[in-house]
Amino acid sequence: MSYRSGVLTGVLGSLFCGSVCAAAWWVANSATPVVKAEKPPPPATVTKVLKEDEINVVKLTPEAEQRIGIETAAVERRSIRQSRTYGGEVMVPLGQSVLVAAPLGGELQVTDKGLPRPGARVRKGQPILSLFPLLTPEARTTLAAARVDAEGQIKNARTQVEGTRIAFQRAKKLLRDDVGSQRNVDETEAQYEFAQKTLEAAEARRDLLIKALGEFERGTGAPLTIEAPTDGLLRALNAQPGQAVPAGAALFEIVDLSRVWVRVPVYVGDQSDLAAGEDAEIVPLTSRPGATSKRARPVEAPPSANLLAGTVDLYYELANAEDALAPGQRVGVSVPLIGEAENLTLPWSAVIHDIHGGTWVYEMIAEHTFARRRILVRFAREDLAVLANGPAVGAKIVTAGAAELFGTEVGFSK
Repeated sequence: MSYRSGVLTGVLGSLFCGSVCAAAWWVANSATPVVKAEKPPPPATVTKVLKEDEINVVKLTPEAEQRIGIETAAVERRSIRQSRTYGGEVMVPLGQSVLVAAPLGGELQVTDKGLPRPGARVRKGQPILSLFPLLTPEARTTLAAARVDAEGQIKNARTQVEGTRIAFQRAKKLLRDDVGSQRNVDETEAQYEFAQKTLEAAEARRDLLIKALGEFERGTGAPLTIEAPTDGLLRALNAQPGQAVPAGAALFEIVDLSRVWVRVPVYVGDQSDLAAGEDAEIVPLTSRPGATSKRARPVEAPPSANLLAGTVDLYYELANAEDALAPGQRVGVSVPLIGEAENLTLPWSAVIHDIHGGTWVYEMIAEHTFARRRILVRFAREDLAVLANGPAVGAKIVTAGAAELFGTEVGFSK
């Protein structure tokens, strides 16, 4: 075989072998196709992931900023006393309710001034009812015994007035010398006033008995005028004109609402966290941050608790100008907690709420440029919002015009 024929034979043999291999591969692939594994679908799809640092930035023109009235304030770190709010019940303080009884048996009549209705305000010495005594032999003995008893009550009341007056003067002197407390002065003053009212009521009863006994000895039966022993509110009228009542029967009740107490049931587990010996703030149950509150001081009262609810009662006293609070009324009581802590604070007017309850503020990041920042409010104190987290100290936050910026961003502006 020549060299030329040998080369030709090798080329033809190689082509034949390649064709056979290609045909075998095609037959194998067409018979058993390979199935590729598909990627499982994602459990959730989001068109666009929102990032806190990519929230819209609002840029205003100088004219728009002036028209809106943008005002800013810096975020500060302050030492704020936290408080906890409980529900309280307004009640009449002990000793400020006077129950007037009939000094002797007789028939009730209406006075020339008319009969005041329950709930009306009455003045000391104002006629309430007239009592026509029953002239019986037993009545004289009753009157004489009642007069002796009244004289004894007056002596006891005078002793109490003198003792409480001395304690009151001593408390004021200690306060002037910076060794006493205002709380001690207030408590002794209240005791002194209560003793004076008790003395006045006893003297009024004694004078009434003297008048009745004198009329009886003269053989006349002039009606006795039952007067209000003190200023206050006619809370109850327990007898009606034309009714015959025995001696000692309750006729009416007068309460002094110039000061009221607030009873606050507190869960026993919270007692260790509360500064119960410090003043509390009284607010309406529907109040919002920034609402006006009234300061009440703690008072000593007979201990009380509720076994089923697991609560003990705290008592506070406050002035009640124009009878703004009524006995039985429910109020909110903010009791301070023990200890103070520094927290981020900013004006409450800067806080914006979205439809989901989220809280936001607008930070001024450049001139006429504002970015919305998320915050977490721990609690509100007066006109301040105390934050768990938020912008850094010193950041300029929009306090006036934040609602307009939010409306511009979400599309609720004109």
